[in-house]
Amino acid sequence: MKNPDSVIKVAIADDHALFRAGVKTFLSSRKDIQMVAEAENGMQLLNLLKHIQPDVVLLDIQMPIMDGLTTLPEIKKLYPDIKVIMLSMHNDHSMISRMMEIGANSYLTKESDSETIYDAIRTCHEQEFFFNELTNKALLNGLRTKRNVEASMPQDVHLNDKEITILKLMCEEKSTKEIADIVDLSPRTVEAIRDKLKTKTGVKSMAGLVMYAVKAGIVEQP
Repeated sequence: MKNPDSVIKVAIADDHALFRAGVKTFLSSRKDIQMVAEAENGMQLLNLLKHIQPDVVLLDIQMPIMDGLTTLPEIKKLYPDIKVIMLSMHNDHSMISRMMEIGANSYLTKESDSETIYDAIRTCHEQEFFFNELTNKALLNGLRTKRNVEASMPQDVHLNDKEITILKLMCEEKSTKEIADIVDLSPRTVEAIRDKLKTKTGVKSMAGLVMYAVKAGIVEQP
């Protein structure tokens, strides 16, 4: 678990200077946030990441030269520990679902208020993901419309009772520490089981695990 009192280093990539300035202004008033870099596009951001390692990146989807859709998998491949929060003017469910499946830690519209952006940064840093009504609806919508998901999943997946319990708690948005306390394991062991679940089910992200859990009937779809 991350130290809740630690300063979170944040970078932003967005081609609108006024939006970047607004985000920097309200985040700079937070004692636990430090803005360490800003970029106008994904290529510029990736160059900055060679020298500066933020904890969280705010990444706009639509940018010239190199957009967020192309930049996200590159960040996850080169810097897997960096949490990425996608930003967009749109709330298209298929796009949100796609972003979460390829590694985004959250998705916010640019109309989100400053408190929501701050909460997303803090939660992603401490608990890896920030799920909100937008991301939850998108993931469930993806389950209803993407029938090929089932075909891409391993058919002979066997999860033991401990793994099923931990997967259910993850779907309830419990933090690693909360899950560790409930199942009487160390946070490190819970993280190891989470990684093993990804390997067993053939998914790459927490969003994929949620989709698997619903498909497999481990948790009920609202």
